[in-house]
Amino acid sequence: MVDSSAESHVPPEIPVASQRLPVVIHAAPHPATLSPDKLLKSCELRTQRRSGPGGQHRNKTSSGAFLHYPPTDTTAEATERRSQADNRNIALERLRFRLAVEVRSPSPLDGHAIPTEETEFRNRYEKHPLKISDRNRDKPAVLALLLNDLHAAGGQPSAVSPAWGTSTSAIVRLVKSHPVAFAFLNRIRQHHGRPPLR
Repeated sequence: MVDSSAESHVPPEIPVASQRLPVVIHAAPHPATLSPDKLLKSCELRTQRRSGPGGQHRNKTSSGAFLHYPPTDTTAEATERRSQADNRNIALERLRFRLAVEVRSPSPLDGHAIPTEETEFRNRYEKHPLKISDRNRDKPAVLALLLNDLHAAGGQPSAVSPAWGTSTSAIVRLVKSHPVAFAFLNRIRQHHGRPPLR
């Protein structure tokens, strides 16, 4: 077991871009930091009838929602609700989390200028314990920005925590709260020959 605080006594070294885990790089701002309405306008929506049993109550409308974000070829879907609007909203939330994990945008750790959309989230959550509920619509955005920094830092929370003014354990806790994001963080660490966080 590797504790996230175990690295704090070693000065973190930021790997150069050519050494990092290969990922999809999207121009800033990161799409997960866009407002849900703005992101939705950039998506292609496809609807279809829900499948499965239901008898006389079976839904006869095209309520299943499939959202595709063309710039990164990312898709999310929701078919479990009877309302198309509900399914669209659920699919949009899933899309934001998928984008947060699967797509990277430039990190300020590399000296890149931060666009307004990203700065707002960084300022809002700087010196914050990062205990963010899944119901908080900011969570995909904050997760995306943390993963940008962690990717740039070679998976070292100790290299990222000063920029956020918070502890390494707070960063790890937030990433760990979304299992796919935590698996991605450990893939970054494996790529750089670091042991996994648990």
